Amino acid sequence: MSGEKFDLLFADPPYNLTKKFGAEAFISTSSDDYEVWLSSWLETCAPLLKSTASIYICGDWRSSSAIHRVGSRYFKLQNRITWEREKGRGAKRNWKNAAEDIWFFTMSDDFTFNLEAVKQRRRVLAPYRANGKPKDWKESESGNFRDTHPSNIWTDITVPFWSMPENTNHPTQKPEKLLAKIILASTNAGDLILDPFAGSGTTAVVAKKLGRNFVTIESDENHCLVAARRLELAKMDKSIQGFEDGVFWERNSKQKKS
Repeated sequence: MSGEKFDLLFADPPYNLTKKFGAEAFISTSSDDYEVWLSSWLETCAPLLKSTASIYICGDWRSSSAIHRVGSRYFKLQNRITWEREKGRGAKRNWKNAAEDIWFFTMSDDFTFNLEAVKQRRRVLAPYRANGKPKDWKESESGNFRDTHPSNIWTDITVPFWSMPENTNHPTQKPEKLLAKIILASTNAGDLILDPFAGSGTTAVVAKKLGRNFVTIESDENHCLVAARRLELAKMDKSIQGFEDGVFWERNSKQKKS
């Protein structure tokens, strides 16, 4: 594969900690060595991206600074997104680890960002009226809401759990809603997405549901089989939990219809 083909690179690489991913494992290393490892695959991916492409790279508090430094060598830094993981083990001698980062880069200053596609619908608890009419909010059967510009703090993401159809046994599975935000913001219908650490296939599944094309890479055979099954199911079910009516709903805000 050669040439500038891809409109979006989404990468969820192993963080710099010792963890098994099916048959393979990543071993924690020094920050310097982790940067060398990051660079080893980023230097391969970068030439495959269009000049208008966007890049999102996931990390935690251990790996985030290395991603910032290495990513900035290849791309233009635009932002850092922090998203809340409402699941997680408590700690007796430290703060509970309940957030992760996603570094947002672009190839140039000419890139896609579809603001209207990623607005969030938030509850309005103290609605203001002008001349008796709602001011910057809407009334609905589900309550009072305002569609707001997306920020770089995401508190509406639900980590897949056992009762959600998207849940798999992958140890670091990203939620479909998280990928939907990125794909809708930074690509258009028919665009091509690259994911070099596909895992259980969330990027491919969401791309398929949203009418994008994709190339994903995964080394573990069992995870590939899970991804293939999810792609088959996506042909029949296009729904994405938390994304409905063309907006991303604030967590637990939309009431079920009786």
